[in-house]
Amino acid sequence: MSAGYAIFNINVTNPENYKHYIEQVSSVAEKFGAEYIVRGGENQVIEGTWQHPRTVVMKFPSYEKALEWYNSEEYKPIKQIRLDNAETNGIIIKGA
Repeated sequence: MSAGYAIFNINVTNPENYKHYIEQVSSVAEKFGAEYIVRGGENQVIEGTWQHPRTVVMKFPSYEKALEWYNSEEYKPIKQIRLDNAETNGIIIKGA
């Protein structure tokens, strides 16, 4: 079974409220088998454009598990915190 990856490119617009997202997201994601590969950090755009300064890459046991996490009732209220306090591009993709 191929791993699934959730990749987010984020511009935090309200850091004070976004902290509540950071405090809650990990425990719910880990229930679905998530492992953080990248969570922010120094970067350099080498080709094209990368719209926002923060990037998060999460690895799940499967593509289906990543989608299950993203669409779960447990994540829904936490996701809304991010949506209200950041501009985000996101993708869930099946690994090799």
